[in-house]
Amino acid sequence: MIADVIAVVLLLAVAAYACAGGTDYGAGFWDLTAGGAESGKRPRWLIDHAMAPVWEVNNVWLIFVLVIMWTGFPVFFQQVFTAMWLPLVLAALGIVLRGAGFALRKAARRLAGRRLYGAVFALSSLLTPFFFGAAVGGVASGRVGPGTKASEDAWANPTSVLFGLLAVATTALLGAVFLAADARRFTAPDLENHFRRRALGALAVVAVLAVTTLGVTHEDAPHVWHGLTHGVGLVFVVLAALGTLATAWLLVRSSGAWSRVSAVGVVASAVIAWGMAQRPYLIPTSLTVAEGAGAATTLRWLGLVTLVAAVLVFPAVALLYWLDTRGELESLSDADLRR
Repeated sequence: MIADVIAVVLLLAVAAYACAGGTDYGAGFWDLTAGGAESGKRPRWLIDHAMAPVWEVNNVWLIFVLVIMWTGFPVFFQQVFTAMWLPLVLAALGIVLRGAGFALRKAARRLAGRRLYGAVFALSSLLTPFFFGAAVGGVASGRVGPGTKASEDAWANPTSVLFGLLAVATTALLGAVFLAADARRFTAPDLENHFRRRALGALAVVAVLAVTTLGVTHEDAPHVWHGLTHGVGLVFVVLAALGTLATAWLLVRSSGAWSRVSAVGVVASAVIAWGMAQRPYLIPTSLTVAEGAGAATTLRWLGLVTLVAAVLVFPAVALLYWLDTRGELESLSDADLRR
């Protein structure tokens, strides 16, 4: 019972990272596609101002995921990181490089340095979610298991590739939706329309990739396909589909209000649908939640730590997000300091 509860906590933490971290990765995606130095100047200005207050704190969710995995489900952690060490190392390297690139491109005085660091930030924002998604696809298709050695097939297979592409598309969707809202806050209607059009395009790509992925899992990951088309998994698939329609409707409206909420709902519902589809397995069909769980004492302490985090850490992170979306965390200008 306690193992099932901690597994749900792990799934919710993954969903939180997919939404919060995904928004940052999506901003990097649009930085990469913003255009040349002159045409991309204003979109990149908005991306810098929107990301600055929260880009570091989003990795709290990733740390929380890793802690739950290696303490609560050590067998699962060992099997995944043994078979998927290459894509996970590449994803971790991407996290480091994108953070360094984002921080250093502002400090660089020469144009060549700013371009180099900006390219590192943007490319890492594209590759990191792809490799995370590819690793998840390998788990979903059951290519990880006891004694599985690292191989190309573990993460370079149809399900993994589609999961990776879907991860990139969903981050692009979240990034564009949030940037459109930020442009509205900065009273920049040209940028709002710029990112709203891109959000609609990303939403269409997400829908196509989601349907394609569902079809591929029928043959490549039958257990997950069955879970996505039956029971609780199907409920969350329907919620994701409804969220997609709601997001499209909100984006075409003049105000665009609540589009961020609906977009987050789409991604969170999709992640939870995947988790519910795998039940009762952590790795279909070789490792159940009970088999992969650690000692009961460890799980109880992990549950206590989660409760402490729910009381002390999560409200602080939620407050930070709330202040950021309301524009309360803008940096001070020279005029503000003089005043």
